[in-house]
Amino acid sequence: MKNLVLIIVLIFGAFFSSFAQKQPTSEELAKKNIDELEKRLKLSPTQKNVVYNFAFELAKEQLSLYKKQVANGYNDEETTRYYKSQNEINKSIKAVLKSDQITEYEKIIEERLNGIDPTKKKKKLKKGEEEEKVVGIEGLKTGIH
Repeated sequence: MKNLVLIIVLIFGAFFSSFAQKQPTSEELAKKNIDELEKRLKLSPTQKNVVYNFAFELAKEQLSLYKKQVANGYNDEETTRYYKSQNEINKSIKAVLKSDQITEYEKIIEERLNGIDPTKKKKKLKKGEEEEKVVGIEGLKTGIH
């Protein structure tokens, strides 16, 4: 009887663990980010490599901050440090881009800040309806800023 209960618990555990959400790695986040930037900004190979390095560093910091917040709760100092770093990295990325690319990059940043996912098709809104925005961690998952 004990064996039967143990087997059932193990089966349920295996079944429900398959539904657990996998935490993306820094590499996955940076690759997703660079793929979008490459497509929208038409980056040269050199620009792509340099921007990837910046995106990877930012992804590492973002995941580190997320893990700290999950473990210890919200910390203003850590969050402020992350946003300062994010601003510095955005400046560094802009230094690598051409003027027309900078304009498009600023649009991308604005979309991300507003929670707009460029991969989703826009649906026509009826009069008086507002566009749905993705906020919180889900907004961050759509693309690294």
